[in-house]
Amino acid sequence: MQDKIVYSVNEMADLLGVSTDSIYAMVRENTIPSVRIRRRILFYSKAIEGWLEQGGGSFGK
Repeated sequence: MQDKIVYSVNEMADLLGVSTDSIYAMVRENTIPSVRIRRRILFYSKAIEGWLEQGGGSFGK
């Protein structure tokens, strides 16, 4: 991953090679670690790295 602290939905879609619709669905289903700040959905790079190391499955279930 790059040296960013947080990623946007578009950046996560690019990094993971999926559509933004897929990212929104993963957020809705709580399968990817994310935070919502007002109307923005953000992804902390450290949380995403840990999530990917664990296989990228369900998060927080």
